[in-house]
Amino acid sequence: MASITDPTLQKPLTSVEVARIKADFEILEHPVAGNELVYLDSGATSQKPRCVYEAEQHYYETANAAVHRGAHTLAVEATDIFENARATVSAFIGAAPNELVWTSNATEALNLLTYSFSNASMGRGGEAAQRFAFGPGDEILVTELEHHANLIPWQELAFRTGATLRYVPVDQDGALRYELLDDLVNERTKLVAFTHVSNVLGTITEVQRFVQAARRVGALTVLDGCQSVPHLPVDVKQLDVDFMAFSGHKMLGPTGIGGLYGKAELLDAMPPFLTGGSMITHVDMERAEYLPAPQRFEAGTQRIAQVHGLATAASYLEETGMQRIAQWEEHLGHLLYQGLSTLEGVRVFGPKDATRIGTVPFEVIGVHPHDVGQYLDSRGIAVRVGHHCAQPLHRALGVTATTRASTYLYNTEEDISRLLEAVGSVREYFGV
Repeated sequence: MASITDPTLQKPLTSVEVARIKADFEILEHPVAGNELVYLDSGATSQKPRCVYEAEQHYYETANAAVHRGAHTLAVEATDIFENARATVSAFIGAAPNELVWTSNATEALNLLTYSFSNASMGRGGEAAQRFAFGPGDEILVTELEHHANLIPWQELAFRTGATLRYVPVDQDGALRYELLDDLVNERTKLVAFTHVSNVLGTITEVQRFVQAARRVGALTVLDGCQSVPHLPVDVKQLDVDFMAFSGHKMLGPTGIGGLYGKAELLDAMPPFLTGGSMITHVDMERAEYLPAPQRFEAGTQRIAQVHGLATAASYLEETGMQRIAQWEEHLGHLLYQGLSTLEGVRVFGPKDATRIGTVPFEVIGVHPHDVGQYLDSRGIAVRVGHHCAQPLHRALGVTATTRASTYLYNTEEDISRLLEAVGSVREYFGV
């Protein structure tokens, strides 16, 4: 199995360092069912280090004001915090500050794109926006791996415009059928949207194969970075995608904040989605003119405290080292996959030799995933159960639901051992 990082770039995290990191997360000291908490649901949402919620509190205590709207001291300080955070988070993903739009989450970021493209399809935005206009005969390509947030918005765009939605299927193990790209990407393809890391399988997509296929026909590319930005070194310029969505709450940041990266020339040409205050240059009773990106997509009072918390989270990750985090999670993911694979009556999903982050789905044969999750919870172990907002993928795998364990920088080898021991006793507990 190929490694997801270059181990020569940074020294891997040690168990001692991980224990020190874990101490920054007070919630992990909270007992569950009389047991020390083992949190293995970071694929759904990550826990927050103390510095993140202290940053939000500090903002409210010292600089609470509306941004871009006042000349008084607090307004200036709040605006500085807001835009400095944009600079920090954009640098974290390799983008320029004017290429990062704040959104509530990745789902809103992806819907922002589809509704902006819908507006372009209705003739809004002028000639510059016509490259975002869709209609009958145009095709949108996604994959069978996608989280619903990177599937349903494109279904709706196709419905509104008459475009056709197509997808790259997976094989019986959940591996993408890359060999079909040459046939699926053609002169009618206008956009290719795909995940960087599967939220179910933890497997890492070969981004360049999609980008090169799209470039060949002049199609736009949209990357779902929800599971990659928190766990891998991500540089959008090296990836050369046109757009990328990500969520703050999965990368140690607060809830209610996410981001949309877009190449500057594309964002400036897109018609806005939400309209109102703070995103205009001129308004009269008949029409309005809009600011350049990113402000043209940030109507209304913004998520200032959450933005500050997200920037603090990005700095925490940067200081720890994204290469080191990725190496540690690759190690934990290997322990998970191999350990679960050896348990009798347990089926592990996903290609065996794929590169992956520390996320592994499985089923205990004869026991419903919800029962597995509740049993593990009684042992103090938090995992995710269900279809993980990826019903088409589960259908392709031949199941309706799975149990998913997903790690992060605060998880230890002992956490994995406790999970494996508990999963190994599930069938006996339920008498299967």
